Amino acid sequence: MPTYSAPLEDFRFLYHEYLDLEPCRSLPSMAEASSDLIDAVLDEAARLAQEVLQPINAVGDIEGCRYQDHCVTLPEGFGAAYKQYIENGWTGLTTDPDYGGQGLPSFLGLALSEMINAANPSFSAYPGLTHGAYEVLHAYGTDDQKRRFLPPMVEGRWSGTMNLTEPQCGTDLGLIRTRAEPTDDGRYRITGTKIWISAGEHDLCENIVHLVLARLPDAPAGTRGISLFVVPKFHVGEDGSLGERNGVRCMGLDHKMGMKASATCEMQYDGAIGELVGEQHRGLAAMFTMMNAARLVTGIQGLGMADVALQNAQRFALERLQGRSLDGARHPDKPADPIIVHPDVRRMLMIGRASVEGARALGLYTGVQLELEHHHADAEVRENAGHWVALMTPIIKACFTDIGSDVANLAMQVHGGAGYIVDTGVEQFVRDVRITQIYEGTNGVQALDLVGRKLVAHQGRTLAAFFQHAAGLLDSIGDEEGMSEFATPLAESLERLQATSKWLYGEMTRDPLEAGAASSDYLRLFALTALAFSWTGQAFAARRALAAGRGRPAFLEAKLATARFFFARMLPETLGLDAKVRAGGATLMALDAEQFRPD
Repeated sequence: MPTYSAPLEDFRFLYHEYLDLEPCRSLPSMAEASSDLIDAVLDEAARLAQEVLQPINAVGDIEGCRYQDHCVTLPEGFGAAYKQYIENGWTGLTTDPDYGGQGLPSFLGLALSEMINAANPSFSAYPGLTHGAYEVLHAYGTDDQKRRFLPPMVEGRWSGTMNLTEPQCGTDLGLIRTRAEPTDDGRYRITGTKIWISAGEHDLCENIVHLVLARLPDAPAGTRGISLFVVPKFHVGEDGSLGERNGVRCMGLDHKMGMKASATCEMQYDGAIGELVGEQHRGLAAMFTMMNAARLVTGIQGLGMADVALQNAQRFALERLQGRSLDGARHPDKPADPIIVHPDVRRMLMIGRASVEGARALGLYTGVQLELEHHHADAEVRENAGHWVALMTPIIKACFTDIGSDVANLAMQVHGGAGYIVDTGVEQFVRDVRITQIYEGTNGVQALDLVGRKLVAHQGRTLAAFFQHAAGLLDSIGDEEGMSEFATPLAESLERLQATSKWLYGEMTRDPLEAGAASSDYLRLFALTALAFSWTGQAFAARRALAAGRGRPAFLEAKLATARFFFARMLPETLGLDAKVRAGGATLMALDAEQFRPD
């Protein structure tokens, strides 16, 4: 059966050697976040993931969720694990102390998110969605709503969801039909059907706080006519106490390829009482607070699932005996060599390692910018950090979830026939991670967001944020001995990305279809360049740590070797991607739509 070991040494390297936390030192969230505290949180999160959550992951996949009479029961062990999760304060790790949270920085929360997603991605859906709903209410709720809803959500006694999708619409939310009728007391009656609602019903909490998109009677058409409402499963009194059941029911569970212990529900609202969140007809803007946070977390989910798949592939490759090394037997005392000796197995493992470690560093770097955007006293610092976060959100969501699926499939390939057998547990990784490329906006939608919005946002300042950070890194490196093997290809990739971005912008203004034709390849090109930025920074940090005698030399040398693999074997893909972007959309659009009809 699969196992999981939290990558604590890598996390500590990133927090203490790679990341520049100095700009965050003055933030309230850093008041208690000493190096010792960060290490303690990482240790406890690792223990939770390894000892509590990972052992029930396979159980959740086998048993799945059970539906009966509008109620959902989670698999064995999930209730006890959730009880331990909330009793240890994990739901409040990064939330506002005014509502019972610990107020620690969001970039520390990303490490927790990676570990629990690696250990048990189905379990992670419940606290993850609650945190997203918390962020929306914290940002847009009235003082009264925050007073009544946030403390029990922070405590973990109540959970949260977001209700967007309907049978007739997914990404195109302008087509939603759920209605909100005003009542005499200033509240609303919500009527409609929502589908694919993660954690829409379960037996973990006292109450479930649904955030629901709906239309008022006088709403304009399209996305400009959408409002947001908070609709609790049980009515909430003025003192925060629970009342009668609201008019919302789970009508069934979806039967899915993976993530089977995450309850994906059809929710029926039949005159359910809700309260407006934010302004009328401005609900989509408020919900994007949750969606953008969810997209970052979904990227981290893909990363965590890639890591656990890679770990199990590495263990298998060290133990599985098959054939002999091409240059002669490495273990003549055994009937065969372990498959780790074979170059193609090494290729698959190194792709996984370079992808996971590069993504982890990029994700945490973005977490630091997220903290600056939300809490720094200087408006210019907040704005610049916000540009980075906005730009990286679609890249992280798409790239990291692609990594998750790619590495899980490589892990199955390393296992050979054993990987296809349920008993080894590897095929669960492939099934579970596949949804991450689809939900919270498909990766194709993320690519369109990058090209159609972020490429041109704020007169180019959003795009420029990445190049400014990369230029700052190269300036810091300067002529540092031994760094040219990393800095030079990064500089060349930056020039290529700038030129491609400029060319694509010109083509888009001529023909908007060119944006769609180029978008996925452009995002991949951008993502690899961002990973090159990440790996250059890690190599720089590893060399400085080695020179100063900090850290374990074997770990740091492995970090440099993995960086070299990335630059030699993965970054060159940008050359082909540049050509594919510039190939234009003519060959994509050449066939008439009817020529795709199979009959």
